[in-house]
Amino acid sequence: MHVADLPHAVRTLDPCWIPMTDGTRLAATVWLPEGAGHEPVPAILEYIPYRRGDFTAARDARNHPYFAGHGYASVRVDMRGSGDSEGVLRDEYLPQEQLDGLDVLAWMAAQPWCDGRIGMIGISWGGFNGLQIAAHQPDHLRAVVSVASTDDRYADDVHHMGGCLLGDNLSWASVMFAYNSLPPDPRVVGDSWRDTWLERLEANEPWLATWLRHQRRDAYWRHGSISDDYASVQCPVMLVSGWADGYSNAVFRMLANLDVPRRGLVGPWSHRYPHMGIPGPAIGFLQECVRWWDRWLKGIDNGVDDEPMLRAWMQDSVPPTASYRHRPGRWVAEPSWPSDRITMVRRPLGNGRLEPRDRVEEDDVALTIQSPLGVGSFAGKWCSYGAAPDLAHDQRQEDGGALVFDSDPLAEPVEVLGAPTVRLRLAADQPTAMVAVRLSDVAPDGAATRVTYGLLNLTHRDGGRHPQHLEPGRVVTVDVRLNEIAQRFPAGHRLRVAVSTSYWPLAWTPPAPVRLTVHTSGSHLVLPERPPRDDDVALRDLGEPEGAPPLDTTVLAPEEREWLVSRNLATDVSTLTVVDDRGTTRIDDHGLTMRGETREWYSHRGNDVLSVRGETRSERELTRPGWRVRTVTRTVMTSDATSFRVQADLDAWEDDRRVHCRTWDTRIPRDFV
Repeated sequence: MHVADLPHAVRTLDPCWIPMTDGTRLAATVWLPEGAGHEPVPAILEYIPYRRGDFTAARDARNHPYFAGHGYASVRVDMRGSGDSEGVLRDEYLPQEQLDGLDVLAWMAAQPWCDGRIGMIGISWGGFNGLQIAAHQPDHLRAVVSVASTDDRYADDVHHMGGCLLGDNLSWASVMFAYNSLPPDPRVVGDSWRDTWLERLEANEPWLATWLRHQRRDAYWRHGSISDDYASVQCPVMLVSGWADGYSNAVFRMLANLDVPRRGLVGPWSHRYPHMGIPGPAIGFLQECVRWWDRWLKGIDNGVDDEPMLRAWMQDSVPPTASYRHRPGRWVAEPSWPSDRITMVRRPLGNGRLEPRDRVEEDDVALTIQSPLGVGSFAGKWCSYGAAPDLAHDQRQEDGGALVFDSDPLAEPVEVLGAPTVRLRLAADQPTAMVAVRLSDVAPDGAATRVTYGLLNLTHRDGGRHPQHLEPGRVVTVDVRLNEIAQRFPAGHRLRVAVSTSYWPLAWTPPAPVRLTVHTSGSHLVLPERPPRDDDVALRDLGEPEGAPPLDTTVLAPEEREWLVSRNLATDVSTLTVVDDRGTTRIDDHGLTMRGETREWYSHRGNDVLSVRGETRSERELTRPGWRVRTVTRTVMTSDATSFRVQADLDAWEDDRRVHCRTWDTRIPRDFV
């Protein structure tokens, strides 16, 4: 990343204390362009719970001074109960979080350095609450940049997919369990740090149990989902994600449904800001943000209004592997979305074949499948974080446990942009079942690279609010919508559709083994084909990544990331082990050393669906001469035929003295899952 030459000198105010309506104070860092106190400027807000003083300090140092250096007051706020802020954080996206956000905006607008025009930016949590706060239509919020976010917390978030319970639900709950166990920094808050810490430890609960009590799309998930009222968002929105991220689908839905100036940008990236994007190529994303702010906060006519609504990275074919540093391809664009330049092409499913387009369906063939639980071991995570080998590997290792439908070698290249759909006429032998559908690019040597996939809990075939059991043996027709994608399939390659009855541990298993019968008559793939266009080559270059000077840090222990698949043939137990050791780093300016490590284990025995088990363990440590705290959180999730079980424990130490210990053991009934 290039260190940018900033047009304005920057000064930093840290900490700033922002009072909430109820008297609680939130901690913030403010970066100001020189002279803003005399000539007020527009302001940018990032409002998240990830501890601005340590765990996001390096990222914040590249982003916020860059905005300030381009003439904006840039404000990074620790949410209530996180980092150095007061209070307790009890769950994600609560009404209190949004009310606090409105208080923050009002405080910013009242400062002498702010001219009253404010934008919000954030990735993931910050992308979510930028949209949620925009839905309140505060006077001062004029534009949003929302990265890796969603408009629908049930249908398209880390918790569920197609009504199936995701393994990332456990993983993400464990991340927040660990974050919520940490204290504020005594350097910032003084002697009150210990009382605040003990208050947080007493209030910390495994959010996993809360989320499991809501297994259908009820009011809990509809809160904070702008898809229930797109018209509530009245300011311009830039929507950003990546094909390796979990949140790319939401970009397309919001482009189609919002009625404000909007722009979509989808690259090859995982769950990262695009100027730090992996897989590459990374882009000059901060420059794009400044252009967006210049247009909507300063009123500069810089051509943003005239650019295509959607810009996407059309990925070229690559061999399968679990980690890419770079995805070859090119940028393509559409002036609006949905686009009338995309043709929906139907390819029928035959007896082990994916038929050519417009082929008349042959006689019905009934094909059955009862997948081994091992299908899914090479699926990667629902949301890739890019720095670990967490993408899908060669699908030949999964396809042996699936129904496979292969096309003939393509006579000419095929390019798709959008969401493929697979319609299946099927019957199940159990009242609760799921189906996983994958679309792969099969090279002439047989290597199969997963391009996109979709899941459907078949009890949710008519929606997530009122699931209904299947009648065993009765044929139903379902549409499985796969994730949005832009992909080029070369001539000579084959398309492959694979259908399985499990996808563990990416998705939790049904309560009993399931056999599906798929009828080929009426079953087909629909591909959103987009012919190459000459005008794509004239698209404006997005530039090289830029940022402010990096934070001065010293790495004391390196990062370590592993993704291990093993099977003990003596016990027939298969285990996926994920190691995410962030190493040990010292922030040189104030001497804080931080260490974080998380390990996850997902296991099953043979094909016993009730043997599936997920376990996570996270350790966090913060030290400075004369001060050391450490926390260890652990969560285990299992299930039987009627319920889920969550066991958790939390331990906290000050120096070598344990100051807190608590355990949980909770059972939650299954609800059509």
